[in-house]
Amino acid sequence: IQFKTKNTLFIQGISLLYLALLEMKSCAEEYQCSIGTDNTVSEAETYQDVEILQNHGINVVDLRKLKSSGICTVKGVYMTTKKKLLSIKGISEAKADKIKEAAAKVFNHTFSTAYEFCEARKQIFRVSTGSEELNKLMGGGLESMSITEVFGEYRTGKTQLSHTLCVTVQTPTSIYPGGKVIFIDTENTL
Repeated sequence: IQFKTKNTLFIQGISLLYLALLEMKSCAEEYQCSIGTDNTVSEAETYQDVEILQNHGINVVDLRKLKSSGICTVKGVYMTTKKKLLSIKGISEAKADKIKEAAAKVFNHTFSTAYEFCEARKQIFRVSTGSEELNKLMGGGLESMSITEVFGEYRTGKTQLSHTLCVTVQTPTSIYPGGKVIFIDTENTL
């Protein structure tokens, strides 16, 4: 089994296991965290379809071109360079400027200081995998508010680990009130 950490929990090989490691409201109330302040982003702000840009003067044809180029969210447009937008067939410099301007209006991006980032990182905790040795390899367990990808050969324990994590995540501890689990198996491994 190999692990790769990024940002909620994905397990590839049994297809998709999505563990909601943190119920934002209950955890915020329990630990008096500052969730929902300027340095955190709600789910609605995180994913905004490019179709929203139509309300800001971008035509449907240009939005289709963006989507066909793999730019499907307002954040994606905001983070795409002007040069990349210009490489899309049919997007002129004027259109690229207009698209970037519309995305900047919609995408409410604020910078955060190192202190704010550090404070947000303090809200992160680790969930035990059920194995002390695996926890050591993973730096104390799986990190909350992150994506962890598990992949490997057939019959190496990916499904067993997934089931163990489903139980572990739902079990309340002294530092964690317990969460909810969504288990999606598209490869019929159960």
